[in-house]
Amino acid sequence: MSLIEITKPRPHTSVITMNRPERMNSMSFELMVPLHEAFERVGKDNDTTCVILTGTGKGFCSGADTRDLEPPPNVDGLTLTRIATKAMSVLADLVPAMQRMQQPVICAINGAAVGGGFCLTLGADIRIAGESAYFRAAGINNGLTATELGLSFLLPRAIGSSRAFEIMLSGRDVQAGEAAEMGLVSRVVADDALLDAALDLADQINGWSAQGVALTKRMMWAGLETASLRAAVELESHTQLFVRMTTKNFEEATRARKEGRPADFKD
Repeated sequence: MSLIEITKPRPHTSVITMNRPERMNSMSFELMVPLHEAFERVGKDNDTTCVILTGTGKGFCSGADTRDLEPPPNVDGLTLTRIATKAMSVLADLVPAMQRMQQPVICAINGAAVGGGFCLTLGADIRIAGESAYFRAAGINNGLTATELGLSFLLPRAIGSSRAFEIMLSGRDVQAGEAAEMGLVSRVVADDALLDAALDLADQINGWSAQGVALTKRMMWAGLETASLRAAVELESHTQLFVRMTTKNFEEATRARKEGRPADFKD
C-alpha cells in the first residue's frame, strides 16, 4: 500500500491523497517525505493545471505522530541537535512547497486537521471542508507553542488577528460550519460529496488560461507579503501586461463571447 497516492481522475487535475488512515494521516516522516516528493513531482507535470490534496479515512491530517517517532531519513552519524534541525526542516518546507507549485492547490478537508495538519491546509490556495472537518492548533495542547509551519503568518491573514489569537491560545476545536463563517474555508459540503466538489471546482479553474491562473496564484501569495498598495499595483500591472502582450488570450476570450462558446486559451 502506497502512503501517498497520485491519481488523475479528470483531465488536467492531479489528486494527491495521504493514505495512512489507521493513524489519521499523522505527520510521520514515512508519510511527509513522500508527500514533499509528490508536491515536487506534480508541480513539474505540465499536463496538471490544478491539484487537490486530501486524506483517506476519518482525518485529513492529525498532526504530529505521537506513537511512531522514527527519525527523518539520512541521519546516520548526526548528533541529536542536528537530527532535530533536519527533522524540522523537512516539515517546515511543506507549506512553502505548496506555494511554489505552479498550479492552484485545493485542500479537500475530511475530518481532523490538527496541529501540523491545520498548518498544511493553510498552504493550499483554496480550502473546501467536509461536514466532519475540524481544525485545532494543537501545539498549545501539547505544552508547546501553537506557532509552527507558518501558522502565525498565515492564519491571521486568512481570518484576522483576533480570531487567530483566540484559536491559537485556546487550543479549541473549530468545526466546519464555524470555519466557513470566519472564512477559514470557502464552503462546507457533505463528506461523501467532498472530492466531487473539489474536482468540479478544479474543472472550472482548468477552463481558464493556465498561464493566467498560475500567475494569479503567484500574485496572490506575493500580495500577502507586499508592504503597500502602490507596490501591489506595480506588480499586478507588470504581470497583466506580460500576459496581455505575450499571448492571444484576450482576443480569444472576445471571439468566444461573440460566438457563444467556451474560450480555448492557447497561452
